[in-house]
Amino acid sequence: MCNCLGEIQGKITQLDMMTEKELATDNIIADAMATPSPAKSMGDPGITPLSPSHIQQNDTDSNAHTGPSFIVVVAVDFGTTSSGYAYAFTKEPECIHTMRRWEGGDPGVSNQKTPTTILLTPDRKFHSFGYAARDFYHDLDPTESKHWLYLEKFKMKLHTTANLSIDTELRAANGKRVKAIDIFAYALAFFKEQALKELSDQAGAEFDNTDIRWVITVPAIWKMPAKQFMREAAYKAGLVPLDNPEQLIIALEPEAASIYCRKLRLHQMIDIGTKTTQNGFSPAENVGAGMTQAKEHVRSKRQSRTFLVENVIGELWSELEEGDRYVVVDCGGGTVDLTVHQIQLPEGHLKELYKASGGPYGSIGIDYEFEKLLCKIFGPDFIDQFKIKRPAAWVDLMIAFESRKRAAAPDRTNPLNINLPFSFIDYYKKFRGHSVEHALRKSNVDFVKWSSQGMLRMNPDAMNALFKPTIDHIIQHLTDLFDKPEVCDIKFLFLVGGFAESPLLQQAVQNMLHGRSRIIIPHDVGLTILKGAVLFGLDPSVIKVRRSPLTYGVGVLNRYVEGKHPPDKMLVKDGMRWCTDVFDTFIACDQSVALGETVKRSYTPAKPSQQVIVIHIYCSEKEGVGFISEPGVRKCGTLRLDVTGTESTAARREIQTHMQFGDTEIRAMAVDVATSRTVKASIDFLTQ
Repeated sequence: MCNCLGEIQGKITQLDMMTEKELATDNIIADAMATPSPAKSMGDPGITPLSPSHIQQNDTDSNAHTGPSFIVVVAVDFGTTSSGYAYAFTKEPECIHTMRRWEGGDPGVSNQKTPTTILLTPDRKFHSFGYAARDFYHDLDPTESKHWLYLEKFKMKLHTTANLSIDTELRAANGKRVKAIDIFAYALAFFKEQALKELSDQAGAEFDNTDIRWVITVPAIWKMPAKQFMREAAYKAGLVPLDNPEQLIIALEPEAASIYCRKLRLHQMIDIGTKTTQNGFSPAENVGAGMTQAKEHVRSKRQSRTFLVENVIGELWSELEEGDRYVVVDCGGGTVDLTVHQIQLPEGHLKELYKASGGPYGSIGIDYEFEKLLCKIFGPDFIDQFKIKRPAAWVDLMIAFESRKRAAAPDRTNPLNINLPFSFIDYYKKFRGHSVEHALRKSNVDFVKWSSQGMLRMNPDAMNALFKPTIDHIIQHLTDLFDKPEVCDIKFLFLVGGFAESPLLQQAVQNMLHGRSRIIIPHDVGLTILKGAVLFGLDPSVIKVRRSPLTYGVGVLNRYVEGKHPPDKMLVKDGMRWCTDVFDTFIACDQSVALGETVKRSYTPAKPSQQVIVIHIYCSEKEGVGFISEPGVRKCGTLRLDVTGTESTAARREIQTHMQFGDTEIRAMAVDVATSRTVKASIDFLTQ
């Protein structure tokens, strides 16, 4: 497989290649594909660029996101555990403003962002988001709270749902189900309202939403349905109108972090991967100690909420040379995302060297381990009932655990105390007929004791054990990544995201690398992605080359070749022998694709009166795919071409389609060749 995007030459003909479905029904979809060219026969995927007016040909041309000029870029970091927004005016791109301080907060937990929690009234209307939702829910009487719909950590549903659709549902704390699209739309509408109010206050007049370019962050490992789901939620929230999709950009979280890290000055980071002393600490002391110092630095600066970034590249970047490589490890609440970038000088553009990877190894995995521990002590039947009958008290318990979780460290010796809500103690006695203290004694969990002050007392080893499964997953994934031939000679490893603050995780990464790379942690580690997303919105063309996470293509009919094609795939039509189920590859898994480069195919309606052409898109994690019937190949979406209004007197109508794979989303454009009219083209990954 050729890793570069090539150009397919050759005349289009109905006879050489047809879509399989054309033979099955009169209401068919498409019937012509490009004739195989010499380039194609040598393994080239069949790529051709758009005309210069539609595609970035070089660094000086406009990028793929050109459109109306925006006054401000607003980025929303929609996290699993916490969320926030930041913005920058296009006339002052070096000044990034973070959101206003949130009301509320937890003891020992920084409130740079607000919890990703949402509360709906009993009649399913939006009530509040973040700290306001959590605090209001907490104050409700237990008999009343069971009627309200409280949701938290719901973002992961988009990653874990196999057949994600607009109808996918979420389960609230009281067990009631609600449409996921409504919850995500409510959340985005909340951020729109907050940002517009702040911008209007700054401007001294009502700020127009059409002057905003919106950016929403998503994990790089998310598949296309999840990305499309976030876009659909943004439309539903009124963030951007359907007829102006360019007003919204989907940013990949580790990419955003990478973009921000380019701007870092030496005093804005901690280097825990060097042999020498940094920030007054030795390498061993750097783990945890430097992060504590950084938190104090950020706290002291927080009143301004404005961060200045370098106009060009930061001091750290000045150490990089052309071709140097680095890894960004984004450790969030739900997922851990890894991306490998190479620097391209002198502009400092970035090239992705290996497809984004990772998994559901975020910090909420530690919460699940804590829940498993509670089930072991008090019984899963009680925990399940308690969560349903006393949902607000369960939230209180997990808040108390969150604070103690953040205090875990490799060298900690004193116990960690976790407050048990009174309703937990009371409900357990009613449920079991004996006390919480009795349950602890009988559980044989000797590293958790009962304190007379109403607390679970965990020794440090017990807390560290809760971290181990999640950290082991991360370290194993990092180890596998560093074993790839593409991932060698890594100069820096940037550790970002809220979970990156964990000294236990920092130490594990340090031990795994053995000094092979310098480990860099930005001071404002929880805001790194948010600030990078703003920078990405200001210049979406900064990532010049990406890697395709999957192989994409369509099913076609090819002329049957004896000895090459399986006999069971042969179909005879009008005396011609055809091979069915052939996988026509648009782009291969892990193939490099430059920003703005496109795959070109041509289709023609089966009948002159046909108004819509629908082509099924298939995907696979394998690089080389021969047939759509192979194991691991699945239908993942549809390409829809609406040809109404482009009627032509031509005997055969050719609709030329261009699909863009080099951006964070797959895009499609089409034109009727005979009339040169634009055809409405869309790719749908949510409707299967």
